[in-house]
Amino acid sequence: MLEQIIGRGRYADAFHIGGNLRSLKFSRDDETEADVVGLDLAAPSGFDPRVGITLWQKMPAAQKNASPAWLSTHPSGSNRIDEIRRHLPEAVPLCERARSHRTAHQGSGQMPRDR
Repeated sequence: MLEQIIGRGRYADAFHIGGNLRSLKFSRDDETEADVVGLDLAAPSGFDPRVGITLWQKMPAAQKNASPAWLSTHPSGSNRIDEIRRHLPEAVPLCERARSHRTAHQGSGQMPRDR
């Protein structure tokens, strides 16, 4: 609508591209939130959240021809690493507690009750 008012449609493509670029930021934010939710789910199940850092350190080798971060729908690996590191103080204790709880009940034939 705005592109029709300004320039009588001559700038429609520019407005369309600009709108698409703006929406990429929201998509990256959504992906970052999904990464944090993944940590929140994995750590209490005994999965070490620090492994995610190793994963994202290796990812550039698999993405040699990736688009620039500002054109991507996903956060860059370095941004994901920073986000994981920011949440490690909360996630690591959950993982360690789950692992120690599992170890304490191994061999007893009982399932942990408070999971």
